[in-house]
Amino acid sequence: MLGTYSYPKFEYVAPPELKSGETGRYPVVVVGAGPVGLAAAIELAQSGVPVVVLDDDNTVSVGSRGVCYAKRALEILDRIGVGDACVARGVSWNVGRTFFREEEVYNFNLLPQPDHKRPGMINLQQYYLEEFLVRRARELPGLDLRFRNKVVSVSPAGNGATLQVETPDGAYALTADWLIVADGARSAVRGMMNLDIEGRVFLDRFLIADVVMKADFPAERWFWFDPPFHPGQSVLLHRQADSVYRIDFQLGWQADPEEEKKPEKVIPRIRAMLGADREFELEWVSVYTFQCRRMQQFRHGRVLFVGDAAHQVSPFGARGANSGIQDSDNLCWKLRLVLDGKAPDSLLDSYSEERVFAADENIMNSTRSTDFITPKSRTSLNFRNAVLTLARDHAFARTLVNSGRLSVPSFLTGSRLNTPDDDAFAGDMVPGAPMDDAPMQEDGTEFWLLDRVGNRFMALVHVEDPAAVDANLAREFKSLAGEPIPLEVVLVSAKPGRAPEGLRVFEDGRGRFAERYDSTPGTVYLIRPDQHVTARWRAFDAGRVKAALARATCNSH
Repeated sequence: MLGTYSYPKFEYVAPPELKSGETGRYPVVVVGAGPVGLAAAIELAQSGVPVVVLDDDNTVSVGSRGVCYAKRALEILDRIGVGDACVARGVSWNVGRTFFREEEVYNFNLLPQPDHKRPGMINLQQYYLEEFLVRRARELPGLDLRFRNKVVSVSPAGNGATLQVETPDGAYALTADWLIVADGARSAVRGMMNLDIEGRVFLDRFLIADVVMKADFPAERWFWFDPPFHPGQSVLLHRQADSVYRIDFQLGWQADPEEEKKPEKVIPRIRAMLGADREFELEWVSVYTFQCRRMQQFRHGRVLFVGDAAHQVSPFGARGANSGIQDSDNLCWKLRLVLDGKAPDSLLDSYSEERVFAADENIMNSTRSTDFITPKSRTSLNFRNAVLTLARDHAFARTLVNSGRLSVPSFLTGSRLNTPDDDAFAGDMVPGAPMDDAPMQEDGTEFWLLDRVGNRFMALVHVEDPAAVDANLAREFKSLAGEPIPLEVVLVSAKPGRAPEGLRVFEDGRGRFAERYDSTPGTVYLIRPDQHVTARWRAFDAGRVKAALARATCNSH
């Protein structure tokens, strides 16, 4: 038990299959009720897809585990109804500082621009996130959350997968049309299917200590190389909710994990760092090694792997849960269209393609961070220390400092779902980019763009004056709503005005949309349900929009 958190015990309910003796069949079954599995289940259930979630436990994660949730993950959590709770409970931060021995040599700001709803990061113990997700899941009809239901075998078939499940009342079987596997780094389902996960295990060990203390440290990320209180190694400090601080100590590969977790070993390390007069309580301790690995592909017929079950990275950089939540966001809109018969199941191949690309990007950045943090040779160590020394006074060296490149969303610019640009644009909102946020207004009500976009395809059309939109053009806009794939056309304008009946206007009063999207009157952005740009043009053409929509859903021939 933790001093700052009381673990909930979720009720076990006997599944209907045990009573009926029959094999249940469901459109989607999710294995694993961690952050990624719950995020996927909630997103599907919100869109009307019945989902069963199976988990062999009956509570949330032990210890704080995942800590940092990045802006992109928060934007996804907003869409599934838990973003506000996470930000309210968590510690928001944008600034990180890096120290070499006793001096600060480098700092960064994750969100240097104003006018974004969410901060660059929040720190929040994983058990809170899971609790909020369980609470949200229980609000949704069609989401059957089954605790103490352990999957013991999986038999994939061409039209789904059959699972054998053990419960306190005995075993039963159920069949899923589609199976989402979110059962973590030691995925039992992956093992049952004899699927490999390949990559590197780094020969170093790190100690995690969660410490409860009253301190006036700012809400920032602090990272030390070779500090006087832990010479020759690195240390990371994060503030979390409830006055809990996460401290990571590099130990070296020769350290004995069981010895290092003992309070008589941990407490002197913390005292050396914080000073003898600082009062604190040790709440949770763990020892881990870096791993950077992934499956060759994340789709295996009707079985789809997400999160740590599919890929693992080192914790420096906050890429684990953040990338897993983006997996679920990428997968669920595609699966929903396939289930509705509005897209071929080849669309799900793009889930694997896009998220394998993202995993490789995360693994590359994580590996580079690990190599900088834990040099493998005297030459590498000398190079790193020279970079840190020079970074105090020289900007060029600061770009080489790598204490963990922090999680950012992948730009899926190589995706076959994108329609390449025909027109010239400046800025970052290229096809494949995750959307930037912007403050907007509609009918006098202020809102954030990303709160009104997502879960469906949308075309944002920049107009000079909404009231002056030609009637024929307005009919073309509205005709797109009747496409087989749901699509909404929304007008964006710096000028307030009433649009033709049946159309909405987002007013870009501060000009942030125009600035961030290099948008001028006539510009059109086609947005995917996961808030990625998939096409853009300088002038509206209904035929081009339809073709891009077909391409984005694998319906083009």
